[in-house]
This record gives sequence, C-alpha cells and structure tokens, in this order.
Amino acid sequence: MLGVTRRRLALVAVGAVALVPIMGGATPAAAAGEATISADTASTYQTNGVVWALAYANGVVYAGGSFDRVRPPGAAPGTNETVRNNFAAFDASTGALLPCAPSAGGTSVRALTPSPDGSTLYVGGLVTSFGGVGVQNLAALNTASCTVNTGFRPAVNGWVRAIATNSTASTVYFGGEFQSVAGEPRGLAAAVTNTGALLPWSPNAVAPGDARYNSVRGLTVSGDDSRVVLGGDFNTLGGLPAMRLAIVNSTTGAILNTFPGFITSASSVRSVVSDSQNFYLGAEGTGGGVFDGRAAFNIYTGALVWRDNCLGATQAVLPYNGVLYSGSHAHNCSTTPGGYPDGSRHHLLAQSIADRTLLPWFPNTNDGIAEQNGPRALAMANGTLWVGGEFTTVNGAAQQGLTRFTPKPDHNNASAPVPSVASYQPGQVQVRWRSVVDLDDGTLTYHVFRDGVEIGTVTGDSRFWLRPQLSFVDTVAPGSFHVYRLSVSDANSTSALGGTVGITAATSPAVYPNKILVDNPVTYWRLDEAGAPFAADSSTGNIAGVYSGGVSYRQAGGVPGDTDTGVTFNGTDGRVLSWTAQNPTASYSLDLWFRTTTTSGGKLIGFGTGISSNNATGISGTYDRHIYMTNSGRLVIGNRADTIRTATSPASYNNGAWHHVIGTSGATGLHLYVDGVEVASNAAATSAGAYTGYWRIGYDNINGWPSQPSSRAFAGSIDDVAIYNYQLTPAQVAAHMS
Repeated sequence: MLGVTRRRLALVAVGAVALVPIMGGATPAAAAGEATISADTASTYQTNGVVWALAYANGVVYAGGSFDRVRPPGAAPGTNETVRNNFAAFDASTGALLPCAPSAGGTSVRALTPSPDGSTLYVGGLVTSFGGVGVQNLAALNTASCTVNTGFRPAVNGWVRAIATNSTASTVYFGGEFQSVAGEPRGLAAAVTNTGALLPWSPNAVAPGDARYNSVRGLTVSGDDSRVVLGGDFNTLGGLPAMRLAIVNSTTGAILNTFPGFITSASSVRSVVSDSQNFYLGAEGTGGGVFDGRAAFNIYTGALVWRDNCLGATQAVLPYNGVLYSGSHAHNCSTTPGGYPDGSRHHLLAQSIADRTLLPWFPNTNDGIAEQNGPRALAMANGTLWVGGEFTTVNGAAQQGLTRFTPKPDHNNASAPVPSVASYQPGQVQVRWRSVVDLDDGTLTYHVFRDGVEIGTVTGDSRFWLRPQLSFVDTVAPGSFHVYRLSVSDANSTSALGGTVGITAATSPAVYPNKILVDNPVTYWRLDEAGAPFAADSSTGNIAGVYSGGVSYRQAGGVPGDTDTGVTFNGTDGRVLSWTAQNPTASYSLDLWFRTTTTSGGKLIGFGTGISSNNATGISGTYDRHIYMTNSGRLVIGNRADTIRTATSPASYNNGAWHHVIGTSGATGLHLYVDGVEVASNAAATSAGAYTGYWRIGYDNINGWPSQPSSRAFAGSIDDVAIYNYQLTPAQVAAHMS
C-alpha cells in the first residue's frame, strides 16, 4: 500500500483560499490554488485479484498483491490472460505490461518501496520466494535488470506490511506482524542495512492481543532522516503508551512523540506518508464515533495541522502538488469542509493540504472483492495517479484491480441539461436548469442559446450531491416564439448543445403566478414538468426540487383558470425533494393546492433533516413546519420548538375535490386556511425548530405527531407549491384565492 512508501514531494505554494464548509447543503466556493488531476481513466492492464501495493521507479509502475493473472484493458475476466504471480510491472506512460515478472511465491505481496534513486525495489508481504530465490517475507529487486538481489535476504518471521528507506537508502525500515528478524527479537518493526544486515533499531511495538490489531501498517521517514513515523494497530512502544501512532528516533528507536487521545482502540492507522514538512495518515475504525478519516501533522514537531472526520475507512493517502489524494470508502463527510452527507460510498477523494477542504474530484470505484474496501494503494508517476485495490469497476465501467488517472487538461464534459422555461411577464422568459456534475471541476459555465445564437452565460458550482438551480432571464418581443438550449464548459472544453425547449413569450402578466411572486416566496414549485428529475423553482430563490419515486406528471392542475398542470403521488414513495440545505426563519408560510380520496393520510409538505442526495434515505429524524393529512382527511399544521404545537381542521378534505391550503406561523401563532377561509389556529405556536434541513412534498416522517396517519406518503395530486420565510397576512391569503 502507498502508506509504506517514503516520499519527498515539494508542496506547491497555495494562495489565500476562501472555502465554505459544506454540511450537506451550502454551495462550496471554488477552490483557489489546488488543481487536481483529471477524473478520466487511461487504458490500463487489469489483474484477476487484489492489488495491495504500488510503487513507481524510473518509468515503471510495480504492482503487488494477491493475483496470478493479468489481462489487457477491456478484456473480460478469464480472457487473454498472462501469468503474473502476485507481482507485475507496467510502463508508466502507456500502462502496457512489461516483461519484468519475478514470481512472488507465498500468500501475498503487501508492500513495495523503491530506493530514493529507483535502483532497488523493496518487496514485502507473506512471501516465501521471489524470482525463484528463497526469501522470508522481505526481498530486494534490481530494477535495471529485473533480478533479485540474492544478498538481501533478512529472515522476517511474519507479515511485512510497511517499508520505508532513509534518503541514502543505507537503512531500510519495515513493519508488519512479526516478532523476530534473523532470529533476534523485534516487535512489529525493525531495520536492516541495504545489504540485509539487522540493525539495533527496535521500537518494540506491542499489539493489544486482538487478532484484528497486531501490526505496524505504515512507516515514513522525515526529510532529514532523523525521525521515523509508525502507524498501525499497536498500543505501546518500548513498554510506553503509544496508541496506534508515534514518532521515534531513526537511530535508537526512542519515542519522540506520541498522540494520546488522538486515536482510540476502535481505530487503526492504515497508511502513513510524508512530504518535506508533514506526514499524513489514513485511518480505519470499527463501530460508532470512530476515526475513519485523514490527518496531517508536522513531522518535526508532531503538531496537528488538521484532521477530517469523514466516515468510511481510509486505506491509502498520497500528497501531490498541494493536494492529498486518498482511497477509502467514505460515505459521510458532512463535518469536513466541502464534504457531503451520509449515503453512498465514494472511494477516491482529493482535499486541500492547506486546509483539508474536499476538492471537486470524485471519480469512483466499487467495493470489489476480498474485504470489499475498494482502493488499497496509490502511486504517482509523472503526474498520473495509479490506483490499485479490490475494485472491479471504475467510473461505472469494468476494470479490475488497477487503474490510472491522467493529468489535466481533460475532455470529460458533462452533458448539457435541458432547460425549463416559463414566461410570467410580457416579453420576459425565465430559463432555468439544474446544474450538472463534472467529476473533476466544481465550477462550470453554462452557455444560453436562443434560436441557435448564444445570448449569455451563467457560472455556478455543483457537486454530485449538490446541484443547485441556475437561471437566466431573457427579454424578447411579447407573443414571439423562441427555442432555448444550453451547452456547458469546464476550464478546458465545451460540451455539445443540449436538448431544446420552446416557448411563446407572454403578452400579459400571468395571473396566478404573479399573485404568488409578488409576495416574494423563497421557493415556488409549479410542478408542471413533463418528467423527472428537475422540479424548477420559479422564485428568485433558485431552490431546485427533485422528483423521486412514483410520480405521475402533467396531471390536471388545481388552480382555477390556469392551464398549468400538477403531479400525482402514488402514496408509497412519490415525492419532491429539495437538495439545497436551508435554515428557514422561525416564521413561515406554506401554500399549495391538493386533491385526494386517501384514507391513509400522509404528509403534504414539510421541513426536515432527511436528505436524499448521495443516495441517502431521505427520511427525517428532526421534522416540523409541516402540513399533513390524518386518515380521516383532516389537515394538521405543526411546529416543534420547545414542544409539539399544532392546529387541526374540524372538517375533512379527502373528498376528491381540489382544495387550496395555506398554513402560516409567526407572532400571531399558527393559522390554517382552506379555500381562503381560516379553519384552525393556535396562538401559542409562535416559533418553529431551529435546524438545517430540506423541504419535502408528498412524503416524510410524521412519527409522534397528533393523529398520526397510517402513511407518511400522500396519495393524491399536488399543484403550485410556494414557501415563504415570513407569516402571510390574512389579506395576502385572501389575495391568493381571489
């Protein structure tokens, strides 16, 4: 794994960066100074097993692991295979298989590290022979001739999982799961000369006895050769407390720094690497509240530079040009700046070395085989990132065990979205679209075309979990017909033009929409789309909605005299979800039309913490500011600040007719209006809960609320939903019905 490799990478100077922490919602500012590599993959050979370790030296990338065959890119498993036993070499520029093929006998290769000049490659694992030479878990390869150094044969009595050298390669440090070297006691870590002679260096790491925790898994040496960083599963060094991580003297093995309280016994360090100033680690934990993320320390003082707390075990880390790349299965980075909410696993990440912010670089693999943790090893070869691991797909395409990502510029443009258009004022056309995702560019520029001619551009940030609505307002002749479409650019190239949509510009103000818009809603979803996923916001808030589940589109609308359509939800999983996190005011108003005959109730609209981006469940744990229907068809509006407070209609409205409901909350309490008439109120409910969350239409949690219906999902039609961050007056409510 890369955590065994000693690296001296100069950091690129980074300018001032204004970055916004993303707690699953707010749009991140574009990073300044840190440029990632491309998310594009290049043609690369594959293995029929797991690549646990990678190393680069003199134009060659070496892979070690648990495999006995390799095959060309695109070849299916079992086809066009070439024998390679746990070790293979590839051309770093082309990815082609090279003839250098010493067979690694035994169980597996787990560590590869070149000498600083690249002339020797040190190989570790549970290896009984290498290139036909009998070895005991540690060997050396002459890279120029691809021959085994028969003079370097330390007898290590267990796994070698980590290797590092000093700057002159006079000393080779290694760690793993062993208790002796050359017959002398050595607890999990030892050092030999470059001829294989045992040195007295012996930090004497001791594991806690659990079979899962019994190893030194990462080693790196400071740039001045004075310090060695050890990471792994150990509890003590030399009989002194040293939980999972320590810095020791490179000659005596004496402890220089330990990090009490930084890592608990529920986590272990899986990878350690360094550059000229810092060392970086990746951790894996088991259970709740563990440390699964990455951290940076000053290698000379031991001072913490930063730590992120993403959840999802980190197996490999690699600093390059001001960016820390990592392989993990991180599924929740909500507490990391630039991070995403809990949900699907993302196996490759990049973050700013300056301040730990996650950068917009999100290629992905699957979990794969064996332990199913995806990537296990990283190596940089002339600006190309090589990744090895357990995976069998990369960016959704079949590719097993090995892949590589090229330097920029790239040409992996996202497809341009089809816009939504509306005209509510004479000669004015709103062009709206949901931003798209580029796996290695967070900031994209959208080109707006009218009738084949570009008329403007809009720039916006987006991520895979955060795709805000963007909009452009065009002025044309009232009554004229026009066709709109978009293209999208990153810093290097521009996509083809996307799909078209036409509209006739209004000749007079649209009656109902302008009743809503004049009162400045923060969100106004007309729900008139022809299909999923984008529900356009007609307000200036630009809070895009996303359709999900069983939704029928272009259904008859509820607004009298308006040709606009609505949607029908299936009562099981149909819903509209907002993906942009909000912090609504304590006062609010909810405004919508509905029609139903359900006897199972359900939520018409509400606010809650559940999020559906990153494939999360979307079910809220905290929720209020909602209107729901009971099984009998009565409507309930409710807040929860200090306690649950509600107002309930005395009549039922599940009679199959369209009804207009407005719920307001503020200084005068809760008010519920149906078809323009106030039907319920609660003067004591003057405030709602204070938390970050998301708006939901047609579905969300109602557990614990009065007259809780049997279904959280609403079965029926909904049209024209508006949300306000203040309490509408009775006069405004009446105007919406007039």
